[in-house]
Amino acid sequence: MTFNTEADLGAVERDEWLYAPTIGVGPLRFGMSLDEVVKTAGTFGPTKVSECVRHHSIFAPIWRVEVHHREVAASPPAVTGYVSQAVGLFCIASDAVHGPQVAFDGLRLVGKDLAELESDTIAYAETHDVGLRYTPEGYAGPDDPGIVLRAQRVGLALRSRPLFIVTRDGANTEWDSMPSEEYRLGNNPQPNVV
Repeated sequence: MTFNTEADLGAVERDEWLYAPTIGVGPLRFGMSLDEVVKTAGTFGPTKVSECVRHHSIFAPIWRVEVHHREVAASPPAVTGYVSQAVGLFCIASDAVHGPQVAFDGLRLVGKDLAELESDTIAYAETHDVGLRYTPEGYAGPDDPGIVLRAQRVGLALRSRPLFIVTRDGANTEWDSMPSEEYRLGNNPQPNVV
């Protein structure tokens, strides 16, 4: 059985973005309007905006902004942002293969094998005498309420696809704020299955 590497799947060199809790990721800031997100994201590559289906009437309408790499036009989105009509940008997802690398205090979060990330997270928590958190699906990550780790299928492996979130209108927690589109196992609307 062979496992595909990022190179096998056409991954491009990754940008490195900084995560600032409750502030944003890279150039994207929580609370940005749809126009601001499109303008900012457009400096990195082509964007596509679509309205998300409203699964819960408690939430205001939201839009999905997909950002693709200039170098790989036909690739899945490198970054996906979710913008609420009520609160602006509230969720940023980095694709496991094509997305920018984002770290939490030196702990690389994007595109890692989930077992390796769990091991690294446990070591980080022990070294820094801090907690770690598991998602309801069992994925380990830093104990930061603004980070929800998800899985993305890459070939035969599951890789980490972090969501950086702030609470949106009508939600109690970041987990409650997660867009419905991100609930699917593998989370990738266009899975990287080879």
